[in-house]
Amino acid sequence: MTGDRILAIDVGTQSVRVLVFDPRGVLVAHVRIPIEPYVSPQPGWAEQDPEIYWTAIGQACAGVWARGLARPAEIAGVALTTQRGTVVVTDEAGRPLRPAIVWLDQRRAEGIPPIGGINGLAFRAVGVARTVAAFQADCEANWIRANEPAVWRATRHYLLLSGFLTRRLTGRFVDSVASQVGYIPFDYKRLAWAKAGDWRWTAAPVDPAWVPELVKPTDALGELTTEAAAALGLRAGTPVIAAAADKACEVLGSGALEPHIGSLSYGTTATINTTQRRYVEAIPLVPPYPAAVPGAYSLEAQVYRGYWLVDWFKRQFGAREVAQADELGIAPEALFDDLVRSTEPGSMGLLIQPTWTPGVRIPGPEAKGAMIGFGGVHTRAHVYRAILEGLAYALREGGERGAARAKTPLRELRVSGGGAQSPAAVQLTADIFGLPVGAPHTHETSGLGAAIDASVGLGLHASIESAVGDMTRLAETVDPDPARHRLYDELYRKVYRRMYARLKPLYEDIMQITGYPPS
Repeated sequence: MTGDRILAIDVGTQSVRVLVFDPRGVLVAHVRIPIEPYVSPQPGWAEQDPEIYWTAIGQACAGVWARGLARPAEIAGVALTTQRGTVVVTDEAGRPLRPAIVWLDQRRAEGIPPIGGINGLAFRAVGVARTVAAFQADCEANWIRANEPAVWRATRHYLLLSGFLTRRLTGRFVDSVASQVGYIPFDYKRLAWAKAGDWRWTAAPVDPAWVPELVKPTDALGELTTEAAAALGLRAGTPVIAAAADKACEVLGSGALEPHIGSLSYGTTATINTTQRRYVEAIPLVPPYPAAVPGAYSLEAQVYRGYWLVDWFKRQFGAREVAQADELGIAPEALFDDLVRSTEPGSMGLLIQPTWTPGVRIPGPEAKGAMIGFGGVHTRAHVYRAILEGLAYALREGGERGAARAKTPLRELRVSGGGAQSPAAVQLTADIFGLPVGAPHTHETSGLGAAIDASVGLGLHASIESAVGDMTRLAETVDPDPARHRLYDELYRKVYRRMYARLKPLYEDIMQITGYPPS
């Protein structure tokens, strides 16, 4: 080992970032390469050439070395974290057979026979048959098998994006246990591939020989091959250490190791996660995901396309602020925060239910978004504030559901993701939850979480706990305002919590009449 710095590769939906951290968690170097999130050959499809991700990794590494903020000789090891649920199928040599199916893809496999036998009876008895059917319809393997039989016959490796890129880095078909999030035959309780004969192999009909070997976070995935080392500008043989999927790494990078700390991620999908040492399902048959902590679970509630709503607002109503920010050379969020500050907490009674995209069970597949309480006083500033409030309400609801199941109340929050860079959004979150919100010292919590795993695997820290203690800290803590919390708490309990149940019958009628969303 020639150095003590860690190169973390963070492959997101809209960009690829390469970050260099030292053993204290200081971000030494950072290069971001924007990428096209996906292409849509047909409505609802989201695909991308897997080579785009690999090319962007090389470009980002070249940028790090060109800027001189870090030197290749200082790098002790490499860690990888990626977007979740993006599928790549390859031939025997690891060459992609078709574009990657990105996690935002909405195609569905139609006409899949329901799970039969004892499992099918059990699913119907406990009321989760619909959930299992949704899993089957959303499973990319079912769609490829039914619609692209030639690709299916040629498939020899069925990988998530993390596994595909790990193959490019190490030459091995191996992946981290904690990257396994998707419609795959994975046993989330055992943190391993499902056993032979398990219903998951029927629901996701993948040949067991096609899935990669799994290793736990902090263990070695392999070493950089000569080809990969040349692409990254590093020495061949540099260790590659298993980390986790991006959300799990965000939880670790924010320092949320204990179940009473909620980790909020204000990203394309807004989430609240807690780290659990025991297996807890907040909703039956909707499992917790693997944590970036070996052997632990990340109990998660999602708001699908959460901060996509913020981008939607910017596109539809925010041209003025976007243009002004460009002229001033500042981030548009600074001006959008002014919209929030120009309005009162509670948005003068305007409430938004941010269920723009259906879920598996909560919200159900009939879900749509809703805005209620409009009046003549409302402006676009109220709409923007109501979007942020609606997302915080939804995350609070999901966090409370998980906390009740885990029997551990939330006592504090950490916040990551793009929305975390908005002071107004952070304050509003603290006020709605009624809890202090800590902002980590870096916005790059996903990359930092990957670096924490690598630091333990490389022996730079003795344990996850000591690594988190040395590499994470809070830049600030925002406390809730008691008066605002009382207002929000009343709106949340008396109005927001009742909205979905009241509107669900209407959503179902809309679905039956219009056919959208598909049943």
